[in-house]
Amino acid sequence: MALLNETHDPALRSWLASANAAACDFPLQNLPFAVFRRQGSAEAFRGGVAIGDQIVDLAALAQTTLLNGAAQQAAQAGAAPKLNALMALGPAAWNALRLALSRLLREGASHQTDTQACLVPQAVAEFDVPAQIGDYTDFYTSVHHATNIGKQFRPDNPLLPNYKWVPIGYHGRASSIVVSGHAFPRPRGQVKAPDAAVPVLAASQRLDIELEMGVFIGTGNALGDPITMTEAENHVFGICLLNDWSARDLQGWEYQPLGPFLSKNFASTISPWVVTLEALAPYRVPFTRPADDPQPLPYLDSEANRAGGAFDIQLQVGLQTTQMRQAGEKDASISRTSYRHAYWTLAQMVTHHTINGCNLQPGDMLGTGTLSGPTLDQAGAFIELTQGGKKPVALPNGETRTYLLDGDAVVLRGWCEKPGAARVGFGECWGTVLPAK
Repeated sequence: MALLNETHDPALRSWLASANAAACDFPLQNLPFAVFRRQGSAEAFRGGVAIGDQIVDLAALAQTTLLNGAAQQAAQAGAAPKLNALMALGPAAWNALRLALSRLLREGASHQTDTQACLVPQAVAEFDVPAQIGDYTDFYTSVHHATNIGKQFRPDNPLLPNYKWVPIGYHGRASSIVVSGHAFPRPRGQVKAPDAAVPVLAASQRLDIELEMGVFIGTGNALGDPITMTEAENHVFGICLLNDWSARDLQGWEYQPLGPFLSKNFASTISPWVVTLEALAPYRVPFTRPADDPQPLPYLDSEANRAGGAFDIQLQVGLQTTQMRQAGEKDASISRTSYRHAYWTLAQMVTHHTINGCNLQPGDMLGTGTLSGPTLDQAGAFIELTQGGKKPVALPNGETRTYLLDGDAVVLRGWCEKPGAARVGFGECWGTVLPAK
């Protein structure tokens, strides 16, 4: 578990002025990772680290003499087109690079000119999915989301008996995970109206969002060798924002008995920036359960997880319609919640995923599942916000939405802030719905 160290000092300031702005997502205390290149160029994608409105080009940095030892090894691994090699190195290497970058970017640091030569403005960058994602597993960690959905189908028994005992998940498709800014066509599939005799092939009319976080695996485990709770977080490279788009009408017809298929595999959008667990250390909070709920089985329990296995990450969903965009209006906030409300922690997800001997690999991604809070205004999906389409969401310009229309763009934002700690942000995660093909 990452502990507080000199990199978290809220008094630290960078010689790069943009990193010191009050609402900056990427101050010196954050230093998240992404894969980028200059827009419209034939450059190779390579790893980068955000600082203010700039990116530290790890390929350029690795060619200097500014780093040594584990930090240099990590920079060289991070200079590749994907971050898998860096993820595979483990916490010692990740933390060494983070510390070295923190010291190079601080006010008064020597070699400022040489470091500045390695910066690329974010405004001229384009991003790619940070890792080659071999496998993607989507969990169901919000008890509030599970309850809200369950009430719509099983009013008298919304939660299935296993929910409070086992972290529920299913394996999704990794090839359709895309980076922020991607636009995708409305999905098509079989749908069946309740009063229809047969299903039809049609474009989804109940296209929804799912506000999630994506957890990138760093070092993996050998097949047959489970990861314990005490080691689980050492296998996590970092966290990003994730919108796991869902076609609810396709899902309702196809999901029994094996679960979602075409309703989920058409697109999942992630933010380009991956925030490390070390950067999130100031925002750990205790993991607790209501006293009358089942407590985790011993293999899903640890002292460290109880003391600080949860994270207080603020999450927001914004919606921008075509009409709003044409009028020059920004997105409107439709929901806000926190990751601290999750019923299962990321350590528990990793541990349960491997308890049967399943081998995780560097770059694998786990989705948290929709992260809804305890009240409906904190819901992370339209199916909850609108109570199954019965109560449309009202937007400031007079428009309403039950589900997404063509041209709608959704943005997820995430950040941490509290007195006595530097703000740490995740940037933005945008996706736009195009007409069905």
